[in-house]
Order: sequence, then C-alpha cells, then structure tokens
Amino acid sequence: MLSKSQIGFIKSLHQKKYRKENGIFIIEGIKSIVEFIESSYQIHSIYYLAQYQSLLPNLPANIKLFEVNNAELDKISTLQTPQGVLALVHIPKSHSLDISSLKGSFSLVLDGVQDPGNLGTIIRTADWFGFKQIVCSNNTVEIYNPKTVQATMGSLSRVNVYYEDLPTLLKDIKVPVFGAVLNGTSLYETKWGKEGIVILGNEGQGISPEIINLITNPVTIPRVGGAESLNVAISAAILCADICRNF
Repeated sequence: MLSKSQIGFIKSLHQKKYRKENGIFIIEGIKSIVEFIESSYQIHSIYYLAQYQSLLPNLPANIKLFEVNNAELDKISTLQTPQGVLALVHIPKSHSLDISSLKGSFSLVLDGVQDPGNLGTIIRTADWFGFKQIVCSNNTVEIYNPKTVQATMGSLSRVNVYYEDLPTLLKDIKVPVFGAVLNGTSLYETKWGKEGIVILGNEGQGISPEIINLITNPVTIPRVGGAESLNVAISAAILCADICRNF
C-alpha cells in the first residue's frame, strides 16, 4: 500500500508549482510509459495495478516499482478513468535552443498557445510528420501539464521542445519565417523550400503583433465553408502535411 505521504507527493505533481519544484512530471498509460522508458528520459518510479505488471518491459534496477490497488490509483491519477499504470518522470535540465539547428529543416513555433490539449496534439502531429523540434513562447502552456503529456501519446519522448523569447530569437535566425495568418499567401501557392520555421498563434488572438512583424512569408489555409477559424492543432497538421508533400 502507498503511504499518505506518497499519495500526497504524487497528487502535488498535478500542479505546475510542484512539478517545477521537484523536477518531476506524471505520465499515464502503458504505451506512453514504455516509450518514455525507451527514450533518454529518466524514470523515477512506476505505479501499476497487478494485472498490468506483465505488460511492463524489463526495467533498470534504479526504477522504483509499486503495485497499487484501484482506490490508490484513483487518488494519484490525473484522469477520470485511470489507465492502470502511472509513472513519475524526471524533467530534463532545461537548455537553450541552438539556432543553427533551425537550418536545413522545418520547425514549428508556437506563440501563446494556451490549451494543454492543443499543445499535446501539436507535439504528436510534429512527431508524425518528422518535425524534430518545437519552439514555444514563454507564455505558451507548460509541456509537462498532465493534459499535454497525455495528448502527446508518447511523442513528447521524441520531440524536443524549447521555451524562448520569440522576438529575440526571430531577429537572429537566418531561415524563412512562415506564419499562419488570415490574410497571407494561399497554402496551395506557397513555396516552402527546404527549410524554415512555421509560426502558429494563440487560440483566440492569433499571432501577437510583435511577432507578426517578423514574419517573412505569411500563409493562409483557404476557407471554403463558413467556419470562423480553425483549431490551432488542426492548422498545424494541415501545414505540416503540406510541407512534407512538397519535400
């Protein structure tokens, strides 16, 4: 059985303050946990229902294992319907983006994306289309938010995510700066080339004015029907697919 202090500690990690303070975040579900085990991330501990033990791979000796019951898992899980296995993972030491890594490929840049589910879906989409890194503004939602981690479905273990001051970054880069806006060149007429960054903005406000001014190649996904706007994660998927189609 888990002690009250163990349960309290894990529950505290539902909040950003304590994730940052302890350098640990939560992942749930056997598929995602296996992907993190096989990545460069360091697993702190795993909590599992008895029937899920056989699904766990061979683990390093330094990973702590705890068999729990349904009541305990309900208490520590961030999900309404827990998935049988939960792991605590060490947050890697933060590091700055190497600007030279933006050359020769495409990267996504997120300006003020606030919904954790959207961020997680964008990370998963980037992984699907082979985008290796995402750069976020400092006011973008935290990648270790449980809803974000859950929405990535393990893709966070393969995509590098950085938080940077975007105006400073964009003034220094030497690749084309594409931006998803309402009045740019049609996606179908855009010449992507072989490298660049693609900026997507906040769900309600779009790309901030100071960032808009730094875009060299504004791009629009043409509207055919009557919807006012596209979800930012859907926009990311459409843009990534078109970039890959033109490689």
